[in-house]
Amino acid sequence: MAGRLPEQFIDDLIARIDIVDLIEAHLPLPKAGRDFQALCPFHAEKSPSFTVSREKQFFHCFGCGAHGTAIGFLMQHRNLEFLEAVEELAAMAGVEIPREARRDKAPAARELYDVLERARTHFEQQLRRAADRERAIAYLRGRGITGEIAKRFRIGFAPEGWRNLYEALAADGVSDERLERAGLVIKRDRGGFYDRFRDRIMFPIHDRRGRVIGFGGRIIDQGEPKYLNSPETEVFHKGRELYGLFEALAVGKVSSLMVVEGYMDVIALHQHAMTNVVASLGTALTGDHLEQLFRHVPEVVFCFDGDAAGRRAAWKALETALPRMAGNSQVRFAFLPDGHDPDTAVRAFGAAGFFAATRSFGLAEYLLDALKADIDTNTADGRTRLVASAETYLRQIPDPAHRATGARLLADITRFDEELIRQQLGIGSRRPREYRAANALDRYALRSLEEQSTALLVQQPALAQCLEVADADILRQELDSCANLLSVWAAAHEGRATTTATLLERFRGTALEAQLFDLAALPLGIAETAMEAELRDAVRRLLAKARDQRFRQIMAIPLRDWSSSQREFVTNYKGGDGSLGTG
Repeated sequence: MAGRLPEQFIDDLIARIDIVDLIEAHLPLPKAGRDFQALCPFHAEKSPSFTVSREKQFFHCFGCGAHGTAIGFLMQHRNLEFLEAVEELAAMAGVEIPREARRDKAPAARELYDVLERARTHFEQQLRRAADRERAIAYLRGRGITGEIAKRFRIGFAPEGWRNLYEALAADGVSDERLERAGLVIKRDRGGFYDRFRDRIMFPIHDRRGRVIGFGGRIIDQGEPKYLNSPETEVFHKGRELYGLFEALAVGKVSSLMVVEGYMDVIALHQHAMTNVVASLGTALTGDHLEQLFRHVPEVVFCFDGDAAGRRAAWKALETALPRMAGNSQVRFAFLPDGHDPDTAVRAFGAAGFFAATRSFGLAEYLLDALKADIDTNTADGRTRLVASAETYLRQIPDPAHRATGARLLADITRFDEELIRQQLGIGSRRPREYRAANALDRYALRSLEEQSTALLVQQPALAQCLEVADADILRQELDSCANLLSVWAAAHEGRATTTATLLERFRGTALEAQLFDLAALPLGIAETAMEAELRDAVRRLLAKARDQRFRQIMAIPLRDWSSSQREFVTNYKGGDGSLGTG
């Protein structure tokens, strides 16, 4: 995105779109009390747990945990990116997106897409016309690549020679500057340019809209590097893009995506009708990669070789996945038999037997399997060590259901009481459904005072008037733990964010986004008429907490070093009345 969308524009857009009308256009949404309810579109269920609030302009599924605003619904339901969802809502509302924030507005970006498309055409033509094309064709045939698959992935060839592509595109009017910006040529120290890709099989890399954004080149004979990718450019960022994603999604709706290591793995699996496959571009899986995958499917399967390198890659993927496990997101790990990669495995076992030949684990299963490899769980000390080690990782998972799975598996391995482990992981006790229904307040009551206050503000932004500016200043100075609460209060207090949805959109893309969306869906178990009193009481207790903390800090200072204001504060300190006195 070339520019940020103005906050006022997002506020106005959310105000113009009724989330109930939006969602009702995609699925039946009967009224249920004050809200609306339906079968969740994001996971299979028999009883409706998907709830939409017109007042909050917010949806939440109590089954899989999916939740969000009108923008979030389109992003999840239609697999759209943020700006794509905003564009669709703006069209529905009949408003125009500010010019500075439109996608691909910069002529420079459009020029690069055009240059890269021309380069793709050139490489494809060279696979048919170049004098030494038979070497490239023989290599592809030797890897079992058919003409149909080569055409589907637009595979090409960069012949030997220093300036084949450069001269072809320069003759077509493409400037040196655009060729260099597209990552296709390299500037010589003594002047002039030469082709980046030479004597290589060429794999075009597409974004999810099918535009060419870069290339990967595989050396035909011996040489280093074996694979060469385009450099980072204005349109290509390898930490965000996945090879084969466009092709996988073009086949039709998929429920899972498998991540493998290389271009040839993706192509080989496609030839055996395993089309839901992508590969990272010569880099370890990033958080951006995983978030993009989860925008399209609920389940991601990592497929690795069974050797030491494969296990190291799997562990990095695990660490990336842990803090992103929420709602109905699922991760699995599949390890191939020794000596096999996805290409050889699918040839040996076929598509039907591919996964049967692997060692497969769920996320928590793989975590515990890897951790216990170096721990003797036959001893009490070893089992205790395993719990301590696992806690470090399981606590990174934001979703309690995923943590609960880890707790159950950990209890099975260590033979410790599951209730004890759940408590250690901050999940709370297992209780019958009737008990949970009668105690909806538990999840709210177990939160910190700061989180409770933030949840009330997120769900009822009008309550911002319960916290005075002077009191907010006191909390800001005395309690670092109130930073998130005060950020939310500021957005609501200034009158800019008047509904849950507009408030949440203020924090999209920030470090607070995930926490605030979760708090918006948190069952409070408090009558709406009692929320103001609840928040005022919470503010009073926070001020008392700030007062007590300041008192302890002053008392830790030698008496002779007290300032006059500190002396006055201690003189007026009575404890527990919620006042900071005059200090």
